[in-house]
Amino acid sequence: MEQRLCDRVILVTGSTTGVGEAAARRCVAEGAQVMVHGRQEERAQAVCADLGAAARYTICDLGEPAGCARLVAATIEQFGRLDGVVNNAALTTRSNLESTDTAFFDRMIAVNLRAPLLIIRAAVPEFRKHGRGVVVNIGSINGLAGEENLLAYSISKGGLTTLTRNLANALAAERIRINQLSLGWVATPNEIALKQREGLAPGWEKNVPRLFAPIGRLLAPEEAAAHIAYWLSDDSAPANGVVYELEQYSPIGRNVSKAF
Repeated sequence: MEQRLCDRVILVTGSTTGVGEAAARRCVAEGAQVMVHGRQEERAQAVCADLGAAARYTICDLGEPAGCARLVAATIEQFGRLDGVVNNAALTTRSNLESTDTAFFDRMIAVNLRAPLLIIRAAVPEFRKHGRGVVVNIGSINGLAGEENLLAYSISKGGLTTLTRNLANALAAERIRINQLSLGWVATPNEIALKQREGLAPGWEKNVPRLFAPIGRLLAPEEAAAHIAYWLSDDSAPANGVVYELEQYSPIGRNVSKAF
């Protein structure tokens, strides 16, 4: 595997499962040291045990503002520097207009939108010390409009797109690049389990109607992780402020309102 991230220190939020875990593993495989983040210590320990000396972990709730700054500080303390951030952690809880009350909405925005902002804010002074830095925000094609039962989530991801482009413009002259990878439907363990609870048979993610997945299956977390590593690397320079949609079809113009 290419070693595009040698001697880089990368913080990956929400990296004890799913796309975040796959990204952490890919970054280590490409030569980086990685700060793993999550809310379950047992799972974080297991991931770091697999990754060895190249990984450390921090447990914190990104819905708490102080946790964002603490996570960045812990990364710098453990590794001595910070070169890149993957803002992956997000709540994906379903909601529609009737079920999106004030508390639900505020929590969704706090984790999915405010936390990436605060993490970038805390990381930028360290980036400035080294004259460069890179951020990959993990968005969603739901940020373009979204399904009716993903109202608050879709709003948060739409805001993340604006955050990405705004800060990319603001920080470009300092060689701090901020791009976004907007994911389509990914076969994470949590998504697979959720759909099984909703009635789909085991293995459904590998036998998806081609209307929803032209290749007949969902994207794998490892496929998303390969793209994340590219956007973290110098291979993607000088691209900045790019919002890249990783999906099997063009999400614009599709007349499909529900996945199943």
